[in-house]
Amino acid sequence: MPVKWLMHWQPNQGSTLSSQVLAEVCQCVEGFGAAAKDRKWRTTLTFYRPMARDSAAAPVSDVPRDLLGIALHDRPSAYFFILRHHRIILQADANVQLLMDKLQSYKARVVLHFEGSQYQLGDFQLRVGKCGPSMSETLRGIMMEVEYLPLSSIEKSRPIMEAFFDIWHETITKASLPGHFVISDSNFSDYGLQDYYSPQHTSLQYATCIAQLMSAGRS
Repeated sequence: MPVKWLMHWQPNQGSTLSSQVLAEVCQCVEGFGAAAKDRKWRTTLTFYRPMARDSAAAPVSDVPRDLLGIALHDRPSAYFFILRHHRIILQADANVQLLMDKLQSYKARVVLHFEGSQYQLGDFQLRVGKCGPSMSETLRGIMMEVEYLPLSSIEKSRPIMEAFFDIWHETITKASLPGHFVISDSNFSDYGLQDYYSPQHTSLQYATCIAQLMSAGRS
């Protein structure tokens, strides 16, 4: 699987997020020489909370309380769970969501969508989009997913990705946009993830990205 880096938008002091900023970022991508592709994309993150259970079942205290579910745009047949307290990433069939609803073991507390447009730039595939809650137009964040198609090794691709990020940062600076992109740096080794890139790496990056966006919103 090709290596991906996720970045989220950090507004300058005194600036705010807006759909206009997202539109200007997309213009920068197109000005960068990237060709827009017709296909839209969406990755969904769901924060779950355990449901109260009867006395015959395991008490709520015995089940993970910090459960994050992730449906990746390029893995429609799979669903990923992150247990952050235990530093575990699990992969299941996408139908597990229906099973959870039937068993009523967990209930979705917050559902967030990352969605937007896709671009092609040589060996790079770029996805730019917004983050917001389902059933709402509220803008929680702006993010960018950069995929380098030729390599699956994180370490081998690092110099190329860093060079891309430097050029992209310069492009944003020249456009005088009210902010900049920050790499969602995830500690893969904490979750036992190796150098060979996988969907679990992507899932962890999205979890890191939303945590950083939520932290920025509180501050």
